[in-house]
Amino acid sequence: MKNILVLCTGNSCRSQMAEGYLRLYAGDKAKIYSAGVETHGLNLKAVTIMAKDGVDISTHTSNHVDEYKDVPFDYIITVCDHAKEVCPVLPNNARHFHFNFPDPAKAIGTDEEVMNQFEIVRNMIKAYAARFIERELI
Repeated sequence: MKNILVLCTGNSCRSQMAEGYLRLYAGDKAKIYSAGVETHGLNLKAVTIMAKDGVDISTHTSNHVDEYKDVPFDYIITVCDHAKEVCPVLPNNARHFHFNFPDPAKAIGTDEEVMNQFEIVRNMIKAYAARFIERELI
């Protein structure tokens, strides 16, 4: 079983969504973790938009990357440029992947416009996660 870490700035939104989809697509082939270089708590809009696609992330927690320093990761996926730039060196030989997803938590506008941004980013992350699992684990 592979260990996969998804890393973002605050582990509240993008990394949580990626963790949800990676768990869905990996099944029992990988253990998925997500963390931040900071912790901002779970974003409720991310929980809502994931639930609309049938993925429950409501029990996820916002974790700091230091909590996983002893886990032998096979893959580390950074989902924002800030996390990539300040990513700590973890003591392993993990393969690193990066994609800078837009931060839907910074969306402005009406509630509908903001949720539309969350949906757009969710769909981007969903497609990325499916491709990642297909390329790396199947």
